[in-house]
Amino acid sequence: MEIAELHSLQNTVLWAAFAVAAVFGFIAQRTHFCTMGAISDVVNMGSWVRMRMWGMAVGVAMIGFHLMAWAGWIDPAMTIYASGRIIWLSALTGGALFGFGMVLASGCGSKTLVRIGGGSLKSLVVFFVMGLAAFATMRGFMAVARVNSVDKVAFDVETGASIPVALAASVGLSPETASLVMALVVGLGLIAWALASADFRTGHGLLAGVGIGATIAAMWWVSGKLGFVPEHPETLESVYLATNSSRMEAMTFTAPMAYTLDWLIYFSDTSKRLTLGVVSVFGVVAGAWVQAMLAREFRWEGFRGTQDTALHLAGAACMGIGGVTAMGCTVGQGLSGLSTLGLTSVIAVAGIVLGALGGFRFQMWLLERA
Repeated sequence: MEIAELHSLQNTVLWAAFAVAAVFGFIAQRTHFCTMGAISDVVNMGSWVRMRMWGMAVGVAMIGFHLMAWAGWIDPAMTIYASGRIIWLSALTGGALFGFGMVLASGCGSKTLVRIGGGSLKSLVVFFVMGLAAFATMRGFMAVARVNSVDKVAFDVETGASIPVALAASVGLSPETASLVMALVVGLGLIAWALASADFRTGHGLLAGVGIGATIAAMWWVSGKLGFVPEHPETLESVYLATNSSRMEAMTFTAPMAYTLDWLIYFSDTSKRLTLGVVSVFGVVAGAWVQAMLAREFRWEGFRGTQDTALHLAGAACMGIGGVTAMGCTVGQGLSGLSTLGLTSVIAVAGIVLGALGGFRFQMWLLERA
């Protein structure tokens, strides 16, 4: 492959990633898909409809990921979720901090981008604060604290962090077959659980569950199949084009928010190039904006007062710090991470749920105090 062809392919990857992210934003805006909202509905109203959306999305993404891996289109070992080092304390505490923050900020990172597309100025503020906090936790003073504290508490798994791969040897199956079997069992189980509710089947449930899950799987294909070059013409090494991690990536929004700010601030620096994560941020906003305009739901929205502002700022900071510490958000560790059946993702999602429950209790305390 010539350099010119490589650059052309990289542009194709970026446009494809933007398109997939735009579909994600469009569907999320149309169906009100939201992880924080799903947990809130269960806790406050006893409604599981949006949680079933989330469950089906995980199931669809999981089956899509492992079918592509079984077919040899992608290499599941080349994701950040496949590391054999399980930083369980980082995943748990970072997830909890992220979950607590998303309640204060009225939604997670993906919901923040969707709301920006719908005209929310306070979500725009959340975006900047969350991105800054994420950058500080990746490379700034918070990174030093993270690396020297929670990241030190970990254990190693020789077979890697994927649950089915770790179990493959004990059941006498190849890793590829074991992964596909577990993905089908768990994924189809989640889909069946979602479809068991009549309320879910009559609303936007199917569109959200199938559509969001399919966008996660599609992004795995874009980065892992379309963007994979077995031999770079200059380095002669294999490479995944336009990714920040140099590995295969899917949807995630905490670190990409930091990368987006970095790209915007240093735009004239030729070393700062667009990546899959950055264009995903823009894509989600664009897709949500299109849907909001078509449905005539676009509305400018600002903060209600001082307390509302303070809560959103604190929540944004918690999400930025927590999302990087946990190596992902409700989409990064939730949808994308769980689709790989990664052990760290399970721990991080548990932390997010616990943090969100703590956030709801804190909000209730504020109401009672008022």
